[in-house]
Amino acid sequence: MTSDIQSNIDKLKQHIVYLGTVVEESLHTSIKAAQNLDSTLAAAVQDADDKINALEVNIEQACTKILALHQPVASDLRFVVAVLKINSELERIGDLASKVGDKILLISAKRRKTNPLPKVIIPENFATIFSQTKDMFSQCLDAFVNEDADLAYRILIADDAVDESKQRIREELKEIGKTTPNQLAYSQFLLSIARILERIADHTTHIAEDTIYMLQGRIIRHTEDIF
Repeated sequence: MTSDIQSNIDKLKQHIVYLGTVVEESLHTSIKAAQNLDSTLAAAVQDADDKINALEVNIEQACTKILALHQPVASDLRFVVAVLKINSELERIGDLASKVGDKILLISAKRRKTNPLPKVIIPENFATIFSQTKDMFSQCLDAFVNEDADLAYRILIADDAVDESKQRIREELKEIGKTTPNQLAYSQFLLSIARILERIADHTTHIAEDTIYMLQGRIIRHTEDIF
């Protein structure tokens, strides 16, 4: 029985890591689409969402099967519970990456209505929030795979920097609108993308919290003193 549960847990870890890899690829594609206002890449992100959803369902079923057949305890139980929650967070990040694609397609459609094709001014702080979001997600996967609680804690701190970057983008868009009024047509979409990236960072933080629970048995949500 012990070997059976360990085998199933090993497979479950492989599956959740694979889902994380697929979501990470989708996130990177959505960011590249936003950087280049590339509607082809934006559409590709939307296509990947179905695959992510299917993987999420399969992992949830695998978790349920382990709980029903093996009734795990202690660290094994924490692992399965953490995977269930991380699975949901990854699916939501996939959805949000797809929403970035939605905004790029809306920008592209609006631009095509004007001849010649207008330039869209991208606030400088987008480069920062793109990098921050990608780094946070990559690190949260590393923290889970390598069972690195210290890295998971550092991710919680990084979330504040993403919030600050989103606020700077909001301020930049206001200034751009004052000096270049024709950019106001795109500002709402760009601000939406910044908000989506902020939400992705929030879900990444939740994954770090779930990893800490898995490793230490600590539930740190809604807790101010986490260190």
